[in-house]
Amino acid sequence: MARRLRTYTAYSVGCWVVWAGIFAVGAATGRSRPGYPVLLVFLGWVIGWLSATIARSVYPPPRPRGQ
Repeated sequence: MARRLRTYTAYSVGCWVVWAGIFAVGAATGRSRPGYPVLLVFLGWVIGWLSATIARSVYPPPRPRGQ
């Protein structure tokens, strides 16, 4: 796998693409309506993703251990 694909940005874009696909399938099958359980799971995921994004921007990455 290319090194540039092992980033948080690539992970985030991939997740958003998958969620868009899930909602597209839901809309195509006619099961898309307010209160649908997938929407609640998506909102929970957004909260977790947002908190992880904030944490990554506030806290520095760990320092490599010395030898």
